[in-house]
Amino acid sequence: MTTPKATKYRIRRTSTPAPAKAPTAPPAAPSEPPAQVQPANSTEMPFTMPHDDGFGPGLFPTAQAPEPETTTAPDGLAAEVEAVRAEGLTGRQLRLARRLAQKNGIEASSDFEAVALLRRRGIDPFERGSILSVVRGAKEEKGSRALARVEKAAAVPQTTQPGQFSPGDYLSPDQSAREIIAIQRDIARRRRRKLTLLAVRLAFFVFLPTLIAGWYYFAVATPLYATKSEFVIQKADGMGGSGLGGLFSGTQLATAQDSITVQSYLQSRQAMLRLDEDQGFKAHFQEDRIDPLKRLPTNATNEEAFKLYRDMVQIGYDPSEGIVRMEVIAADPELSRSFSESLISYAEEQVDNLTQRLRGDQMQGARENYDDAEAKVFAAQAKVLHLQEQVGILDPVSETSSVMGQVSGFETQLQQKKLELGQLLDNPRPNEARVAGVRGEIQRLEQLIAELRAQLTTSTGPAGESLASVTGQLRLAEAELETRQMLLAAAAEQVESSRIEANKQVRYLEMGVSPIAPDEPTYPRAFENTLLAFLIFSGIYLMLSLTASILREQVAS
Repeated sequence: MTTPKATKYRIRRTSTPAPAKAPTAPPAAPSEPPAQVQPANSTEMPFTMPHDDGFGPGLFPTAQAPEPETTTAPDGLAAEVEAVRAEGLTGRQLRLARRLAQKNGIEASSDFEAVALLRRRGIDPFERGSILSVVRGAKEEKGSRALARVEKAAAVPQTTQPGQFSPGDYLSPDQSAREIIAIQRDIARRRRRKLTLLAVRLAFFVFLPTLIAGWYYFAVATPLYATKSEFVIQKADGMGGSGLGGLFSGTQLATAQDSITVQSYLQSRQAMLRLDEDQGFKAHFQEDRIDPLKRLPTNATNEEAFKLYRDMVQIGYDPSEGIVRMEVIAADPELSRSFSESLISYAEEQVDNLTQRLRGDQMQGARENYDDAEAKVFAAQAKVLHLQEQVGILDPVSETSSVMGQVSGFETQLQQKKLELGQLLDNPRPNEARVAGVRGEIQRLEQLIAELRAQLTTSTGPAGESLASVTGQLRLAEAELETRQMLLAAAAEQVESSRIEANKQVRYLEMGVSPIAPDEPTYPRAFENTLLAFLIFSGIYLMLSLTASILREQVAS
């Protein structure tokens, strides 16, 4: 159905009316007013139909007929311009035609005439190639920013003056409805296409990997049993620490380094090799019942086994509480418990080895001190014996006491003889024989006392040493012997203390949670792992999409 178009007419009035003149004869009335002319293809009354003003068909004296418009267009061009005008072209199309005409050097008085002249030269102004040529020329002349401003200005409705628009600048309601429906359908089609592409990408990058992961966890993965245990490394009492060592002796800080060392040892290749040698770790995970992702190949290397060991043996240390938590995973519950007990025994041996060198050094030092003290005691005893044998005196103190006793007795007798001599001399006529005898005894006593005293200070015996010298040497040797005996006793006590400390476990494991075999599989956690896989794949897809969008925007700008 063709939408009828109404033709618009403009009535021009002169700026200054002509003076009134008496008509000599009434003007001939036109057969039909121009305002009532309708196009041949019109089936409805025009929207601007004039109404009767009550004065009849006659003209006022001051009214003048409009002068016909003159045009300088060549023959046939006016008809082509009218045909272009009847096409109902939009303002944007007319502007593009005018720009294309200017580019090709065509001078036109109006946009419609520009369209007609372009078509005479065989150029379609609305062809895509012609429009692109205009756009490329504008870019070459003014640059990309000028073109953006031109397109923006062309897209924005422009302000116009009355009488500036042609009849083809407006769309009928039916045409507007059809255009709107076409735009809506195009938007819906693009939206459906984008949603379809998005669904395909999500299905390929997110849902399909999640479905594969869920199928593996629910249908393929081997049930695994986890045995959990907890232990703490304690320090033996009675170590006698002082200072900072005594301050932290009762806290987990005293054994933090040992706990970390034990944790590192249990997660090492050495522990894995010992466990494989004692319990057959590799052989267990090479069985056919193990799923392909967890199963070790028949000729698995130690590195492959160690990677699996790190996954199957989880060990963590809590520094705030000082507890070492261990989780051992296996396909059999009893074997899982056996693995856990073996690793705990390895940890105990490692703890013992941490202080074994210290205990060995303590015992070695105590034993060396005791041996040295014992040797020096033997040397002191040999020196005392040598002095006694050299002088011939068993006990110089007793010998000296005996000599001094004799000297004291003789001095007493000497005093008595001197008193007796004094009494004899007090007699006026003393007996000479008795006086001479007493004097002889006094001389003999003095000589004997002098000899006895000479034994204490002069050299006597086979070695030619005096008794006082021998006594001094013996006293020094005996004092040295006594000191060495005291040191020997202290060394013996230290050896005994070191032996007691060495026999005690300076570091030992205290089990908080003993390993018990579970009766239900612990892994795999199918639902949790599937949900985690979905979140991981969704995050990866989101990051890739954002990255691609940013790169696309940077390249297009």
